[in-house]
Amino acid sequence: MRISVIGAGSWGSALTELATRCGHDVMLWAHDPKVAEAIASTRSNPFYLPAAQFSSRVHITNSLTEAAEFSSMIMMVTPSHHYRSVLVDLVSRAEGRFQVISATKGIENDSLKRISEITSEELESRLASFAVLSGPTFALEVSRNDPSAAVIASRDEQFATQIQSQLSCRSFRLYRSDDVPGVELAGALKNVIAIAAGVIEGLGFGSNTNAALITRGLHEMQRLAFALGGHPETLAGLAGMGDLVLTCTGSLSRNRSLGVGLGRGKQLDQILGETRLVAEGVKTCRSAYDLAARHGIDMPIINEMYRILYENESPRDAIQRLMSRALKPETPSAARASF
Repeated sequence: MRISVIGAGSWGSALTELATRCGHDVMLWAHDPKVAEAIASTRSNPFYLPAAQFSSRVHITNSLTEAAEFSSMIMMVTPSHHYRSVLVDLVSRAEGRFQVISATKGIENDSLKRISEITSEELESRLASFAVLSGPTFALEVSRNDPSAAVIASRDEQFATQIQSQLSCRSFRLYRSDDVPGVELAGALKNVIAIAAGVIEGLGFGSNTNAALITRGLHEMQRLAFALGGHPETLAGLAGMGDLVLTCTGSLSRNRSLGVGLGRGKQLDQILGETRLVAEGVKTCRSAYDLAARHGIDMPIINEMYRILYENESPRDAIQRLMSRALKPETPSAARASF
């Protein structure tokens, strides 16, 4: 199989390595020509994933035309706020229909649309198949062949089965699902909760606080995902609980690291200026906040993270407000009936 991987950040680089280990030829597109040049000359990615070692099956380009012409199987690994523009530019450069695998985790700010919705809207009849790949997978650990598992979700069962088979290998195992909205929302929302987990560490709180945050964070994720068509069991699986635990506890989590900085008193602009890496949870927080308001979903952790990120609220005051909310049952009977 030939695959064009669009986005040469850490996750795009790791997925490129994975695809070649599974026996496929890859065209890796980098937006920054300096990144493309560095990968071509070193066969690694010194900017985003130095541990990567690209085989001769990997072709590097800074040209979307080359990427579009290389294969109609497109794996999108761009930041969510650039997804639409890059996709539109990409498909304008080649004829025919495309099969799209999204490894992007986010929700568009203005439209509040998921990646699958953006893809369908922009490609229309040119979209042959769509799938989303998500789960508890740090790029570095996938790159170094640590045993890992993730989910591939598509409404096209044949396509999901095909990708599951072609991207699974001895160190990487894919499970398949038909719950596209559930997998997409889980992958996006967990990044916001991970920022909150970092805030907790930055404030000096311990494991009790983090366990409570993860548990209640999952509850909020379930409520919004269920309202938007997701399945509760998806949120209890790899794309939900698995990815949430990883990003809330793992030292490699860029969202958690950003939260640590906030908890220690750094300003958001300062933290963002110190790294090339994208913490998707910052922009996703705004989308989640607006989606919750649109659908009347109570998401207190998301609300407080919005105040911290966008209203310069004190992290310590935000945590205190969460602890001071009215007491209530853990799982209301109406919610149990809905689930």
